[in-house]
Amino acid sequence: MKELVFFARHGVLAEEAKLGQRFRLDVVVELAGPLDLSLDQPEATVNYVELYNRVETIFTGRRFNLIEAAADAIALGVLEAFAQVRSISVKVKKPSVPVDCVCDYFAAEVTRCR
Repeated sequence: MKELVFFARHGVLAEEAKLGQRFRLDVVVELAGPLDLSLDQPEATVNYVELYNRVETIFTGRRFNLIEAAADAIALGVLEAFAQVRSISVKVKKPSVPVDCVCDYFAAEVTRCR
């Protein structure tokens, strides 16, 4: 899942908690094999609607100071919820950073494996 957008109030500074901002997330999962996709049935893989809902619930369900902590919570939550997932990489992109710079975003990426 690429470029998921969620509004949240993550960040260390009080202003970040007060104002909030839009974050963009990339989530890539690797499924445990072997996979039998020959029957073309949803049970053979991870339901991406359920996966999206899990990511959204974790990211927007509480406030994180660190985007690294948010990415890690998502990775651990997905591994807990979906037995078929062998590994997951979560990148949280923060476009409005409290740094005097011109940039698209700062990001933190976490990868977790079973």
